[in-house]
Amino acid sequence: MEKAVKAALEGKCVVYPTSTQPALGCIPNSDSLDMLFSLKNRRSDQPVSLGVANIEQARELVRVPEVAIEILNGFPPGSLTLLLEAETPLDGRLGGEMVAVRVMCHPSAIALLEKTGPLTATSANVSGQSPVDDCEVAAELLSPFGEGIEYVSGVCEGGLPSTLISWDYSYGPSDMPEIEVIREGIVSREEVLEWSKSRT
Repeated sequence: MEKAVKAALEGKCVVYPTSTQPALGCIPNSDSLDMLFSLKNRRSDQPVSLGVANIEQARELVRVPEVAIEILNGFPPGSLTLLLEAETPLDGRLGGEMVAVRVMCHPSAIALLEKTGPLTATSANVSGQSPVDDCEVAAELLSPFGEGIEYVSGVCEGGLPSTLISWDYSYGPSDMPEIEVIREGIVSREEVLEWSKSRT
């Protein structure tokens, strides 16, 4: 863990466990994102998400409306990624004005993020290749494309990724925002819609 914390704070990429798949993390600055996108062979017009230890940590970078708190409390921890409005526009590779944020539930991920602050949370694999479940193996597979990747030990459950959702920000604070499922994952579209209906 300490090696991964040190590497992340130095601007390097690290692999860490989540409740779904290993994540490739770096601090959200330009140089670190250059490294991450190079490692993943990912196009710069395909933004990556950010992982946070808790929703309060997310407030450093994004606006967190009340509906975000409600929906996070309505589903299992770590199962949702929320598209939130940036306090000030971020790097386009993080989404610019709208940033995908996932509150982690894996104990090791939380411990890491509490020490580093928000890190990217994209899957730890080269684009187009299937992710693996073991963080050490994921780091080894990425290492030939970099200078060696530090990792936090852990084997993830695998399976579907988190569900990515957004809502219409044009609604006023007292109106019901319309929730949109951008990427269906662990939580189904139907479950999100049922939750939304239950609020009325």
